[in-house]
Amino acid sequence: MNHTFPVLSRRGLLAGAAAASAVTVAGATAAHAAPPAAGAPPTGPAQPLVVRDRIAIATLPGGPARFQVDFHERLTAWLAFWSANSPRAWSAPVEVDGQVSADGGAFTLHAIRVSRDDEVRDAFAAGRADAAHLATLASLHHHFPLVRVGASGALRVTDGPAGFTGSAEQVAFAVAACRELWGWRAADATTWRAYVGGTDAASRSGWAAFTRASLRRGLRTE
Repeated sequence: MNHTFPVLSRRGLLAGAAAASAVTVAGATAAHAAPPAAGAPPTGPAQPLVVRDRIAIATLPGGPARFQVDFHERLTAWLAFWSANSPRAWSAPVEVDGQVSADGGAFTLHAIRVSRDDEVRDAFAAGRADAAHLATLASLHHHFPLVRVGASGALRVTDGPAGFTGSAEQVAFAVAACRELWGWRAADATTWRAYVGGTDAASRSGWAAFTRASLRRGLRTE
């Protein structure tokens, strides 16, 4: 099977972000929008850091890095999920290229490399605006509450439990996925839920189902 992914329109990808920023997302709270008070104490004790040279079985090309324990476990679960929904012709990821934040609680993803036909290939590349990029974004939204797309296309995730929060980043992804992966070109920030097969995307199970289906759609494994 040919797993060369079509290049998506950057205009289409950016349209999701523009649509999301044009409305006030229902369900967003003042706590999401308001910055923390100056000098406010941290909300909890600092997480212990562990040194790891890989995520799951995929090596980190930059060498060992320091992660918060819970965050590394979530990244491991995420990569296993991504791999389980990838084409059978691909190996499990052999490299995950990215950088960990100084506090060990955020990760910026640049590439996922797999082996196919005895050759290591970029299954996801930050600078490549294709269906695999949106699919990988879907997989991260499935596992993390906050995922941001950088100007270079790199994906930055922050630790925390998964679920739909109504953030601008989640809505931007949902609109882009509806338009670019599912072909629902009329979807926007106020109507995208109506296109998601009657599933209540605001629920934990609904968001999980939508992001998983979008991952499989983008990697052509549905």
